[in-house]
Formats: sequence, structure tokens, C-alpha cells
Amino acid sequence: MKIFDTGDVRLHYRVDGPEDGAPVVFANSLGTDLRLWDPILPLLPKGLRIIRFDKRGHGLSSCPPAPYAMGALIGDTEKLLDHLGVKGCVFVGLSIGGMIAQGLATKRLDLIRAMVLSNTAAKIGTKDMWADRVRAVQDSGIEPMADTIMERWFAAPFRATPELELWRNMVVRQPAEGYAGCSAAISGTDFYTPTAALRLPVLGIAGSEDGSTPPDLVRETIELIPGSKFKIIRKAGHLPCVEHPQEYAALLTEFLQSVGHV
Repeated sequence: MKIFDTGDVRLHYRVDGPEDGAPVVFANSLGTDLRLWDPILPLLPKGLRIIRFDKRGHGLSSCPPAPYAMGALIGDTEKLLDHLGVKGCVFVGLSIGGMIAQGLATKRLDLIRAMVLSNTAAKIGTKDMWADRVRAVQDSGIEPMADTIMERWFAAPFRATPELELWRNMVVRQPAEGYAGCSAAISGTDFYTPTAALRLPVLGIAGSEDGSTPPDLVRETIELIPGSKFKIIRKAGHLPCVEHPQEYAALLTEFLQSVGHV
């Protein structure tokens, strides 16, 4: 475990693989920490330099007062990658992590040569929806909404397994302030115009049962970028890397090969 002080926040991050390996950066969803990617990492090609981190207000990173701006989350990521000397990575972002990916690619294309936008969109939800969620979290914490979150995150078969408890525990143990802060960042983000101007290889991934970013919403964003590819993982919700790690890792591996990253 390592901590990087950006000057504004302290980010918990982890690097696995050889220092000279092709860099792949993973950014996780609202309410999860860097362990989100644990199920797929053993299934990826050997020799990659895999970089994961907890965004501000999540996991073991520091938790400044809410609200947060998307620009701050993008800036945190930019500073971390500069600190690690990363250039030309493949950036894999899920949900809010995919929004960070879009913003970072717009700002610093030297850092990213290709990206995977998983279960995300250029704009997610409405300001009113997010304002209601922020108020609920600030008033009562995450626990009262945890079961509803699980319904959006996972298809019914996975929700019937004991493993569901791991992910429910993860979300309720995130700082309420961090969850509210990142919710505010999503609320204020509309990347339709800048994302449509991007020109780099992109793979979009959606879950057929995703209650947070339905496949049509994901597809709409992916189709903004010429030459992009789009895949749906069946019987998966918002976190297909957890429900179907083999299929998810196979899609990532195929994409890494197609862009010459492995």
C-alpha cells in the first residue's frame, strides 16, 4: 500500500507488475475501492504494469469535505500518473471512473493511448436525482440505500450468492462524505461535447441488467467516438468485472492485443 500526497488530498494507490511493463490504469466506481478489480487481475496477460487507486473520499484515500468537482477528481488522477511517470497507458474506467477517463483523455492525451469505458456515460442521471441522493447520504448515511444499490449493481443470480455481502459491506463502509462528494461531481458533469471530440481507440462495456448505466446509455456515449467498439455482457449489472470476471478479462485482453499494448 502506498500513499501519494497531491497537495489537496492523499491518494492510496497500488502498483503491480514490472516497472517497465505496459501500463494499465484502473479507476473504480462510486462506492467501491481499488479491490473492485481483484477478480479480473489474475486473468489478464502477464507483464503488465497495473496501477489502481482509491479516488478521494473512498477506500484508504483522504476524505475532504463534500462536494467535489469532476475537475478535482481528474486532477487527482493526472497528478498521480505524473508522479508514477506514466505515459501512453490504457485507462480502464468504470462508472465515475469512466467519467474520469473521458475528462483525463480530453485534458492529457499524452497520458492515455486507448481507453475502456465500462458501465459509464458522458452524462449519468439528473441533477435532481443526485441532489436527492446526496441529501439522503448526508442525513442517514449509506446503509439505508445499500440494498437498492445492490439491485443496480448486480443481476438477480449474483444477489442470491454469499459473495453479495462482500460488496454490500464495501459500499456501506465507504465514508458518507466521500460518497456524497463524488455524487456531486457526477451531478455536475456533461462530457457529450468533449468526448465527441476524442480520437483514440475505445472499448465500451455494458451489463445487460445494469440499473445505473443501462446499455443504451453506455452505447450512446461510445458511439460519440469514431471507430470505437461496444460489447454487452449478458446477465450482468453495473459491475460485470465482479459478476463475470472471465468474460470481462477476455474482452480487456482482446482490446489490449488489438491496440498493440501486449
